[in-house]
Amino acid sequence: MSVRGIRGAITVEANEEQQILDATGQLLKGIVEVNGIVPEDIACVFVTVTQDLDAAFPARAIRELAGWERVPLMGSVEMAVKGGLERCVRLMVLVNTDKAQSDIRHVYMGGAQVLRPDLLNNRDDFFAR
Repeated sequence: MSVRGIRGAITVEANEEQQILDATGQLLKGIVEVNGIVPEDIACVFVTVTQDLDAAFPARAIRELAGWERVPLMGSVEMAVKGGLERCVRLMVLVNTDKAQSDIRHVYMGGAQVLRPDLLNNRDDFFAR
C-alpha cells in the first residue's frame, strides 16, 4: 500500500463564509466519489485558500462531515503570485491506497479548471463544471 496525493481546487464567487464552506464540502465529496475512498483511508488533508478568502476556515466544512472528525487537517494561505487565480480553495488529500499513481483522479471545479487542464482533457470528468 502506498500514500498517494489527490489534488483538487474550486473557486467561489465571493468571500462569504457559506460559499467557502459549501465549496470545500463539494470539492472533498467530488474527490472522495471519483476515487472511491473513505475517511479511514485518509492520512491527512492539507487545505489552502488564496489570500482574498478570509471569511471562514474551509477545514471546518470537512470537520463537520460525518466520519471525518478524526482525519488530521491543516489549513494555510496559498502563496500569493501576481496574476494567480483568485478566490480559490485547494485540497491535497493524502490517501493510503493500492491504486497506481495513474489511477488517481484529481478534481478541479469551477474557475479552478484553468489550473490543471492537462488533468481534465484526457477523460470525461463530470466534476469539471
